[in-house]
Amino acid sequence: MTRTLTPQLRAGRREWAGLAVLMVPVLLISIDNTVLGFAIPAISTGLHPTGTQLLWIVDIYALMLAGLLVAMGSLGDRVGRRKLLIIGSAGFGAASLLAAFSTTAEMLILARALLGIFGATLMPSTLSLIRNIFDHDKDRRIAIATWAAMFSGGAALGPILGGFLLEHFHWSSVFFINLPLIALFIPAAAILLPESRDPNPGRFDPFSIILSMLALAPLVFAIKHSLASGADILFWLSLSVAIVAGTSFVLRQLATSNPMLDVRLFANSVFTSAVVSNLLSIMGLAGFLYFGTQLLQLVLGLSPIDAALVLIPGLITSVAAGYLAVPLISRFEPRVVVPCALVLNAIGMGIIAFTPEHSVVGMLLAFLILGIGLGAAEVITNDLILAAVPAHKAGAASAISETAYEFGSVMGTTVLGGLSTFMYGSALQSEIGDKADRAQFDTLGSALEYASGLTASAGERITEAAVTAFDFGVQWAAGAAVVLVLIAAVLTSVGLKGAGRLMSDANTEATEKDALHSQA
Repeated sequence: MTRTLTPQLRAGRREWAGLAVLMVPVLLISIDNTVLGFAIPAISTGLHPTGTQLLWIVDIYALMLAGLLVAMGSLGDRVGRRKLLIIGSAGFGAASLLAAFSTTAEMLILARALLGIFGATLMPSTLSLIRNIFDHDKDRRIAIATWAAMFSGGAALGPILGGFLLEHFHWSSVFFINLPLIALFIPAAAILLPESRDPNPGRFDPFSIILSMLALAPLVFAIKHSLASGADILFWLSLSVAIVAGTSFVLRQLATSNPMLDVRLFANSVFTSAVVSNLLSIMGLAGFLYFGTQLLQLVLGLSPIDAALVLIPGLITSVAAGYLAVPLISRFEPRVVVPCALVLNAIGMGIIAFTPEHSVVGMLLAFLILGIGLGAAEVITNDLILAAVPAHKAGAASAISETAYEFGSVMGTTVLGGLSTFMYGSALQSEIGDKADRAQFDTLGSALEYASGLTASAGERITEAAVTAFDFGVQWAAGAAVVLVLIAAVLTSVGLKGAGRLMSDANTEATEKDALHSQA
C-alpha cells in the first residue's frame, strides 16, 4: 500500500487572530503572578494582616495554580479546552472583583485562592490549543515564541503596572486590570477559537488531585519554615507528607494505562530536560523580581514607578530574544542554543551576586542580560516539550510545562526570597546584636521605618546596618540563582543531545500514523 503523508498546512488569518485571543489569558496569569509585589505595603496598612497572613496573600495564588494545573489540563482534555477557557475567564473576573473589594485579610486570601483555582483552568488550554491550531513547525514555533514572550513579559509588566497604579490609585486597583481584558476575551474566544479535546482522555481522578496538592503545599511550607525556624519536627513532618504524597501520586499514575497525568512522558530525556530547565530558570526570575523590586525601592530609593521603569529594557529584550530564537534554532542544535541562553541568564544574576554595591545601572544591565537568556531559552524548551508528544496529548504536556512554570515561581519566592531574608536577618543581628530579634527588624521596610523614629545618629546607624545586611542577603540569593541556572545549562547540554533531529523524526512518524489512520 502506498502511504501518502498529509502536508503541514500554514496558518491563515483566522489562526493568527486566534493566537492574539489566546494571549489575553496568558497576560492575565503572568501579570497576576507579580503585580501584587508593589501593593504589599499598601495592603499591610489597609487590611493590617499578620506576617503569616501576608505571606499567604502573596503565595496562595501561585500555590493553588501550580497544584491544580495538572487536574485542569486533564479536565480541558475531557470537556473541551475552549469551553474551559471561557468558564475559567468568567470565574477569574469574579474572583478579581472579590479581591478588589476585600475588607479583611482573610477575605483577600480567599479571593487570591479563587484566582489561583480559576487561573489553573486557563493556562493548560492556551498551549494545548496552540499545539492543535498550528500544524506547521515554523508557525508553531512563532506562536510559542509569542506565548513565551507574553508570559515572561507579563511577569515583568506586573510590577510596572503595579507601580503606576499604586502611585495614583488605591491598592485594589491592581485587581481591576483583569476586568476589561476578560470582557474582550470571552466573546472573541467564542468566535475565533476552535474547540479541541483529547479523543481518549485520562480519567478525572479527584484522589490524584488531592495527592498533587499534598505534595506541593507541604513542600513549600517545609522550605519556608526551615528558613525561619530551622529543621525542627514540623519541618520533617511537612517534608515527609510531601514525599509520601508525591510518591503515591506517581505510583497511582503509573498503575493505570490511561492516567490523569502521563508521567511516562518523563522517560523522554528531551521532554524532561526542557521541563527542568523551565522550572529552574523561572525560579531565578521569580527570585530576582522578589528581591530586585525591594532593592530598587528601599535601598536605591526609587519610587514604585521609577523602579518599575528599570525593568522595561529587560522586558523588551526578553520579547525580542524569544522571536530571534525561532530562526536561530533552524541553524544550531537546541543543546547548544539553550545552554548558551541559560549562561546569559546566569551572567545577569551574577552581576547582582558579585557586585558589592548595587546601582540602578547595574540592576538595569542585569535584568537586560537575564531577559535575553530567559526569552530565548523558554521559547525553544516549550517548543521541544510540545513537539515531543502527539497533538492529542498536548494538554498533558502543557499542564506539566505550566506546572513547572508556576511551581518555579513559588519556589523562587520561597527558596531565593527566603534565603535573602534569612541572610539579611543573620547579618543584621551580627551588626546590632539582640535588637535584631525584635519584630521591627523582620524586613528591611520595617527596619527603615523603625530607624526613622530614632534620633539622627541612632537612626543613621540602624539604616546603614539594615541596608548593608539586605545587600548581603540579596547577594547570597542571587548567587544561589546563578547555581540553579548553571545546573539547568548542564542538564540541557546533555539531555537535549540530538533534540532537533529527534523532534523532526517524531513529527514525521506522527504524521505517517495520522495519514494511515485516515486511509483505514
